Amino acid sequence: IGDFFSFSAALLWVPWLVYRIVITCRFLILLSYSSSTHLVKIHNQPFLFSPGTVIGVVIYTGKETRSVMNTSNPKNKVGLLDLELNQLTKALFLALVALSIVMVTLQGFVGPWYRNLFRFLLLFSYIIPISLRVNLDMGKAAYGWMIMKDDNIPGTVVRTSTIPEELGRLVYLLTDKTGTLTQNEMIFKRLHLGTVSYGTDTMDEIQNHIISSYSQQAPFQSPKVRKTVSSRIHEAVKAIALCHNVTPVYESHAGVNGETEYAEVDQNFSDENRTYQASSPDEVALVQWTESVGLTLVNRDLTSMQLKSPGGQILTYYILQVFPFTSESKRMGIIVRDESTGEITFYMKGADVAMSTIVQYNDWLEEECGNMAREGLRTLVVAKKSLTEEQHQDFENRYNQAKLSIHDRALKVAAVVESLEREMELLCLTGVEDQLQADVRPTLEMLRNAGIKIWMLTGDKLETATCIAKSSHLVSRTQDIHIFRPVISRGEAHLELNAFRRKHDCALVISGDSLEVCLKYYEHEFVELACQCPAVVCCRCSPTQKAHIVKLLQHHTGKRTCAIGDGGNDVSMIQAADCGIGIEGKEGKQASLAADFSITQFKHIGRLLMVHGRNSYKRSAALGQFVMHRGLIISTMQAVFSSVFYFASIPLYQGFLMVGYATIYTMFPVFSLVLDQDVKPEMALLYPELYKDLTKGRSLSFKTFLIWVLISIYQGGILMYGALLLFESEFVHVVAISFTALILTELLMVALTIRTWHWLMVVAEFFSLGCYVASLAFLNEYFDVAFITTVTFLWKVSAITVVSCLPLYILKYLKRKFSPPSYSKLTS
Repeated sequence: IGDFFSFSAALLWVPWLVYRIVITCRFLILLSYSSSTHLVKIHNQPFLFSPGTVIGVVIYTGKETRSVMNTSNPKNKVGLLDLELNQLTKALFLALVALSIVMVTLQGFVGPWYRNLFRFLLLFSYIIPISLRVNLDMGKAAYGWMIMKDDNIPGTVVRTSTIPEELGRLVYLLTDKTGTLTQNEMIFKRLHLGTVSYGTDTMDEIQNHIISSYSQQAPFQSPKVRKTVSSRIHEAVKAIALCHNVTPVYESHAGVNGETEYAEVDQNFSDENRTYQASSPDEVALVQWTESVGLTLVNRDLTSMQLKSPGGQILTYYILQVFPFTSESKRMGIIVRDESTGEITFYMKGADVAMSTIVQYNDWLEEECGNMAREGLRTLVVAKKSLTEEQHQDFENRYNQAKLSIHDRALKVAAVVESLEREMELLCLTGVEDQLQADVRPTLEMLRNAGIKIWMLTGDKLETATCIAKSSHLVSRTQDIHIFRPVISRGEAHLELNAFRRKHDCALVISGDSLEVCLKYYEHEFVELACQCPAVVCCRCSPTQKAHIVKLLQHHTGKRTCAIGDGGNDVSMIQAADCGIGIEGKEGKQASLAADFSITQFKHIGRLLMVHGRNSYKRSAALGQFVMHRGLIISTMQAVFSSVFYFASIPLYQGFLMVGYATIYTMFPVFSLVLDQDVKPEMALLYPELYKDLTKGRSLSFKTFLIWVLISIYQGGILMYGALLLFESEFVHVVAISFTALILTELLMVALTIRTWHWLMVVAEFFSLGCYVASLAFLNEYFDVAFITTVTFLWKVSAITVVSCLPLYILKYLKRKFSPPSYSKLTS
């Protein structure tokens, strides 16, 4: 095979079959080989091929796929808590260096002082919490496991182990609409014919008209009015049943191997095993509706489609040309020939903005489109044009000529099609509803009460987006909505921004085009105004625009953002946000696989943030600060010990004692803090206002860090001075008393930090204490076994431990009594 990016061909010789492969940068077609040649057009380029069966076609592969073109390079996400801990670790490093320099200075720079400096750096190295990273990463893995095991949010998958705490720090939530807030399950709701409108409760009238129009042999005998309405309904329903890209698929009984076999053609056309497949759920909804009123699509192939009338008669239509839907044209068309009459008809349907200039003049289309959009319905305008044989032949000639032209092919083809799209007869306006997901309203209400600002970014039209924002309670009923007028110049943007500035506490609705203009000229001003809004709706947004909005919020506010979506067009937004959540929906798993967290329903986000986000952040903050405290307290004791003994750079504890202190003696109780919780899940969901405190970052700040540093200095000083005051003749007793008191103090401090006890925490406390007591028998080189079994040892250790811990217990009690945190008021 030759160069992939040029048109080349090669023969692959296989003993029983020869294939010819043709490759283009977008197509790979596999044909069985024969001796004669045939002209085939690939990507509108003519090529000579051997005729035969096409074995496979690969279209839009690699970087040409829509999903890849809409996806930006993912960034490495680092949690805000990790960044804060990094800052504190830097402060601890400076403290280590400063303390070592102070010790050498007080020593008087005697002898090789630089050697002593390095000794002190090693002695006080416990100030740097080496085990912090290990403890936090293990904690994050535990949080992820807890999230996935939560029965209240089944199917949730944690795809990252680095940022579970981010769920508790979010200020902005950017959400997609279709498939995220809504179910992406379309239901046909409204048919409007201009003079008459049919809703869900009057569909039986349409069915009666369809049955009568196909049963009457002589329709001219009917009364004139009846005939007019019937024929119009018949034409509209027939147009909807023919103008689409839906294929009926028939599921037959299980095959020999137990596998289900699919066949597109089943001569029985039985309703039980027929399903519809299409590129859009809107299309399927329309065809299912025509089936419900009596006109059923039973078969479709490349050249024809067959409909079944209410009486069971099969009507065949030959497909002469199909013009597929594109995001630029916003419409699709099809030319069909009726087998029975030979009539050629051009049907077209599309968005009202595209169709309003194509159809004949009318005075109701624009108004009714607005009315349906306000009801939250997705609208499509359906039109037709009857063609004579001559008109069709003339079009075919010009269309084929345009497709063969070498220069400006796309423009010429579009021009030929547009020549047909003139003065079309307006048949009807359809309204399809995309129903809201379960519990979307209470979930959005909860998020808003939690202080999270919600932005809805959608590709839908302005009216539909506004209606969904209201019906989902994204915008509360008491709030005003400011619809940002379309702007195309700097002056218009300036005037509109000034008008918006005068509004207070109102939701903003803006289109993608206007947003682009505002960001081009007044980026800072626009973001500043938009961030003050309780809710923002951006409609007609492209995937790259969604990601751009996320980055703008991060840059201008410095707050944590979360993006949630369900489709390939949301991937870049999810990857750009500090925390990405994907929903496994009807649009596939692209968003789910690209996200940090994957959920099955939008309502699960409430528990994910209020409960798991809260717990992850609070636990990590407590765990991180306690690990720092554990290093600071032993470094303080070392500093006191060195100071007493004339600033000698001699270690206080050696060998196994230092290893055991950081591992088996204190590791399990400290790590058990990942099971702690300050508020019960039910309470966190009932009072989402508690979430606001988390976004202020008060659980881990320089203030809380300073408190822990002071606690460490106080306890380290008490433990060391107490042991030195109470030690008798031998130095070994200082080590025994101070180290035992240190272990007991750490276990009691864990108990002081815990807010809700778990049985595993109790086990960890007693297990660690048991390990220490058991290990005393083997630590002969450090401890005098005869001394540590005496009453003297026990009372001295108890006295030192009580003095180091009791004041902190009293302070905690007084604080809880006179200045309780907000959550304790609720739990009491």
